[in-house]
Amino acid sequence: MFELQDSIAIIKLNRPPVNSLGAALRQQIASDLEQAQAHKGVRAVVLIGSDKAFSAGADVSEFGTPLQRQEPILPTLLARIQDSSKPVVAAISGVALGGGLELAMACHGRVALESAKLGLPEITLGLIPGASGTQALPRLAGLSVAYTLMQSGVPQSARQLAESGLLDQVVATDLLQAAQAHATELANSNTPLPRVRERQLDAAAVQAFVNEQRSKLSPRQKLQPAYTALLDALLAASGDWASGLARERALFLKLQSGLPAQALRYQFFAERQASKLPASLQAEPRPVHTVAVIGAGTMGAGIAICALDAGLSVLLLEQDDAALQRGQQRVNDHYQSRVTAGKMKAAVAAAAQARLTPTTDWAQLKRADLVIEAVFEDIGVKQAVFQQIDTHARAGAVLATNTSYLDVDAIAGVTQRPQDVLGLHFFSPANVMKLLEVVCGAKTSADVLATGMALGKTLKKLPVLSGNAFGFIGNRIYNAYRQQCEFMLEDGAWPEDVDNALQGFGFAMGPFAVADLSGLDIAWRMRKAQAATRDPRERYVAILDHLCEAGRLGRKTDAGYYTYKDGRQVKTTDALVRQTIEQASAQRGITRRSLVPEEIQRRALLAMVNEAALLLSEGIASRASDIDVVLVQGYGFPRWQGGPVFWARQQDRTVLEHDLQSLAAEAGYGYVRADLSTLLKVDES
Repeated sequence: MFELQDSIAIIKLNRPPVNSLGAALRQQIASDLEQAQAHKGVRAVVLIGSDKAFSAGADVSEFGTPLQRQEPILPTLLARIQDSSKPVVAAISGVALGGGLELAMACHGRVALESAKLGLPEITLGLIPGASGTQALPRLAGLSVAYTLMQSGVPQSARQLAESGLLDQVVATDLLQAAQAHATELANSNTPLPRVRERQLDAAAVQAFVNEQRSKLSPRQKLQPAYTALLDALLAASGDWASGLARERALFLKLQSGLPAQALRYQFFAERQASKLPASLQAEPRPVHTVAVIGAGTMGAGIAICALDAGLSVLLLEQDDAALQRGQQRVNDHYQSRVTAGKMKAAVAAAAQARLTPTTDWAQLKRADLVIEAVFEDIGVKQAVFQQIDTHARAGAVLATNTSYLDVDAIAGVTQRPQDVLGLHFFSPANVMKLLEVVCGAKTSADVLATGMALGKTLKKLPVLSGNAFGFIGNRIYNAYRQQCEFMLEDGAWPEDVDNALQGFGFAMGPFAVADLSGLDIAWRMRKAQAATRDPRERYVAILDHLCEAGRLGRKTDAGYYTYKDGRQVKTTDALVRQTIEQASAQRGITRRSLVPEEIQRRALLAMVNEAALLLSEGIASRASDIDVVLVQGYGFPRWQGGPVFWARQQDRTVLEHDLQSLAAEAGYGYVRADLSTLLKVDES
């Protein structure tokens, strides 16, 4: 029921927490609008949400269900608003996203708080706006602004959009009063109500704009049907409203039922689930206000920046003044660059830097609620650091090791309080990458684990629980993937064949380009450390070792798998690399053959799926979907492909089992063939 104020019907959207436009809210708006139309005392209508949200758009949980099709569906509701004989004004605060912005654009007027965020983020779910967004936004805000909002999926503030034409008024305060005043003005006007459907776009200008933007699509965007569909829908805006709506809706429905959109919705819910601890491990986290970071190198400085950005106080500890000064400079340079680029206000940067305390005094650790060790990836070095931490950190402090591969229990074991120790695997650069693996040791207490997960959320990261095993979730699967790619080099592929095929699947980079970027010596050092425990009967590819022995360590030496000129990769491998690979094939007695991209892609994915199934069966990952979150967020797996688990679930089970058996046979001795039963079971909420 609406509230009547001075002949203005106030329809309040009331569907906490973010006024998602599910069936119930659509019905409420339609009912209230109908009553307002019939009420003789109502001259105009104002739609208003909460301080948090006008509306965050469609209820994603209803996609593909009967509720999504329950009348009034959103296009029907928006048509009724445009048809209203009484002016309807949207009063926008908080967020107006997706269907929420489409709802606002259907109104005859729009007033927004300057802090409100408006956008059409459907592209992030593999979709385009499906209820007039591609038709209304360019008519109101122009082609350039509309396309930027839709193609990026990134919302903009009302303040940024104030001059675009989308909004009639942007106010700092008194939103409802401003909206009522605008509604009254429209009601008093003797001119027809402004309806977006009656606006026209220049057809030639639309065609030229779409052609230009189509030529600018990146290879990864071209792999995702939503990007070309968006341009097709935008092109339809050059015609009449009804045909444009029909074209938009047809494209939307086709995308919604396609695998990329299904994969992206799966990822959306998987990420929400990943940050929740299983019921058996839930506990109240310990309070964290001050974080100590030990090691001020690239990783340590990045972790410190994360904590400072989150409003925490940070102690940055190094072994000597010179190393400490370099670390502090890294932090200062970061904030200076943000201010210079206009991405952060100088006062905000100064406040963050003021919360940083650089020190070489171990006794300062007693001030910290949580200590993060971020030193060299060597078990002996880390154990020595943890002995020092154990001596100086206060009782009850959480002690975390930032390690990519090492045994958290072996590190915790050198302390007198292993229950307070966990792993926090940050990904580089730590202040950019969202993924955080939270590693549970054998004796890690539940509240320490809860603290690690809570810290991840505080740092605006995506924390994922992992058990303590070599490489945890991500690096262990990536190791199996990389190993299979090396097998394919011996079998007949060149590095560029593998990299191009996997980029063609959607990976951000191929494994050999990634290795060059990271530095081949990192993997080489780890391989040498493991050499004593390697069974000589297992298939081992020594190509990387030989390249390192020849001084080819990757980009930093201008040569690795590839060579580099002026920092740019030469696309094909050189004679030395090919000779090294051919010798490896000959030593294994392999007759080299060409591998087509489809075989390369499938073998790489099968290796990931097999390792994922092993991780799940061993309890290293607590949920199958967590594995997909890790691979997408941390390893460049294409989000629109869902992840290796999602991919496996789309395959024919009999064919998948057969191919995995063939993969195991080719790998030879020591390869563990996983049982897929648990991995393929879709039973996660």
